[in-house]
Amino acid sequence: MLRLLSESKVHRGIEDRALGGGFDFQGPASTASALGVLAAIITIHECGHFLAARLQNIHVTKFAIGFGPPLLKYQGPEVEYSLRAIPFGGYVGFPDDDPANPESKYPKDDPDLLSNRPIKDRALVISAGVIANIIFAFSILLTQVSTVGAVSSTFQAGVVVPEVIETSVAYKAGFKAGDVITQVAGRAVEASPYSVTKVVNKIKASPNERLTITVRRDGQLLDIPVTPAEAPDGGGRIGVQLAMNAKITRTVAKDPIQAAALASKEFTKLLNTVTNGLQQIVFNFAKTAEQVTGPVAIVAVGAEVARADVSGLFQFAAIVNINLAVVNLLPLPALDGGYLALLLVELARGKKLPQDVERGIMGSGLLLLMAVGIVLVVRDTVNLFPKSLL
Repeated sequence: MLRLLSESKVHRGIEDRALGGGFDFQGPASTASALGVLAAIITIHECGHFLAARLQNIHVTKFAIGFGPPLLKYQGPEVEYSLRAIPFGGYVGFPDDDPANPESKYPKDDPDLLSNRPIKDRALVISAGVIANIIFAFSILLTQVSTVGAVSSTFQAGVVVPEVIETSVAYKAGFKAGDVITQVAGRAVEASPYSVTKVVNKIKASPNERLTITVRRDGQLLDIPVTPAEAPDGGGRIGVQLAMNAKITRTVAKDPIQAAALASKEFTKLLNTVTNGLQQIVFNFAKTAEQVTGPVAIVAVGAEVARADVSGLFQFAAIVNINLAVVNLLPLPALDGGYLALLLVELARGKKLPQDVERGIMGSGLLLLMAVGIVLVVRDTVNLFPKSLL
């Protein structure tokens, strides 16, 4: 199942462009690319679980990509394979999932049922999805550094304005595409990967307050007074998109050894980004809760990245894989980490928890996860169309 991601961490290195337009779904090819990446990541995750079970001769009854009613379905000798209508997730089904099913052809004491296998066999099946995503992420990065190259940025002072929305307060104040914002309210915009976020936050914090923003245009510095309009969420909005002011360089690996080294460096960087983001959510939840996003916004980000740069699509695919793997390891009900935690409890007790207890824990966790997912889908879908609110 696709898990929740930290939106700010998907954007790292693909810095937020958030003041005026939100996400732009123009260009169906880029949206299709993002959906394709997401579907591939889900498929890889579920294939990990599936192959780990089948290679150990553990019975499997279902392999599904997506949820809801099936669009395509094939019944094999033992396994039903299906592609379902809601593409944001997937699952592998075992006969153990419904032991009361009168049509089950496996007796309860069948040694090849997942629940009857030793802890190490079950742990491998549970963790195989995470392992598959990690391997896939590294493979993506290895392909990137071997083809389009590893991307590094040299940050320069200021942030770039690639687009000004017509009819916005920024357009009326005189902003133009290509301007570089160097100061906001007298404070210089430093060379930093967080410069866009800082400018965004300052403007959001200043609804209906007059600000003087200094821009560099054709080699000249211009002071432009502007009063951010109040957005529906109460924050300020001026109607521009922002991008990092950075010089991009690419390094293409010359041989397999250099490719492995560059891919490892990129993997470590993205892993640190994901883990740091999750730490912020856990230890500073009040300020970061709104950054948690669902699959709709993830596709929107991917579509934007696909339009911007092919190397960005590699990074997007890799970081979503890593994020999915890391989040799944959290010891929470309905996540892979939750099942691993139950195995640890079983190991400590020397016997299994009662089935009703296990199902109650996981069932409640799944319901909570689905409820949160629905809220995020609705919120992210609404947020896709902020231009109409300017």
